[in-house]
Amino acid sequence: MMMPFIQVNQMSCSIKGKVILTDINLKLEQSQCVALVGPNGSGKTTLGKALAGILPFQKGSIYLQNESIKEKSLSSIGTVIGYLFQNPEKQIFASTVAEELSFALKYKGFPADEIEKSVDDMLRRFELNHLKNASTYFLSQGEKQRLAIAALLMNHPQYLILDEPTTGLDSKRKEQLGHLLDSLKDKVGMLLISHDKSFIRRHAYQTLKMEGGQILHD
Repeated sequence: MMMPFIQVNQMSCSIKGKVILTDINLKLEQSQCVALVGPNGSGKTTLGKALAGILPFQKGSIYLQNESIKEKSLSSIGTVIGYLFQNPEKQIFASTVAEELSFALKYKGFPADEIEKSVDDMLRRFELNHLKNASTYFLSQGEKQRLAIAALLMNHPQYLILDEPTTGLDSKRKEQLGHLLDSLKDKVGMLLISHDKSFIRRHAYQTLKMEGGQILHD
């Protein structure tokens, strides 16, 4: 029987000697948007980072496409899983919006005209056209959030882990993001870490609740 896209077995994680996650068991399919909710400090972000290979874990296992992520490099995991940090400033590093969007494709050696076309398409989808050559330093919080998500999608991930993706977005931008995520559901799986209950109700297939480093129920 084929394993889920991501499978977690009895995984526990400690940071600086403090136990954050205990005996996590989880199955995530590529064709579903699953929400992860719970109070601050419950372990949601830690779990998301562990799934993306950003944080090491001490016990149990995590399988990505039937392979242990401990056997994979962070860069190889990054070609499959796109991870959005709570603070988009942590992952925006280029000096302009266009440079940020084009980085992944340039790194992969795509032709310049194809990169330009893809960048312009993403600028249009996220209504960032007017900021194409703008400095990323001077973007608003909402603009940085949209840019960070757009840059993830430029890499064509098969799975997205989005940590508080609606932060800094007004109701119009939230609705636009929701439409975009809905359009991706058939080909991109998603774990949506959020406190935004109305956004979750509208876009998540399933909701998992965390508390005290454990998944309580769905």
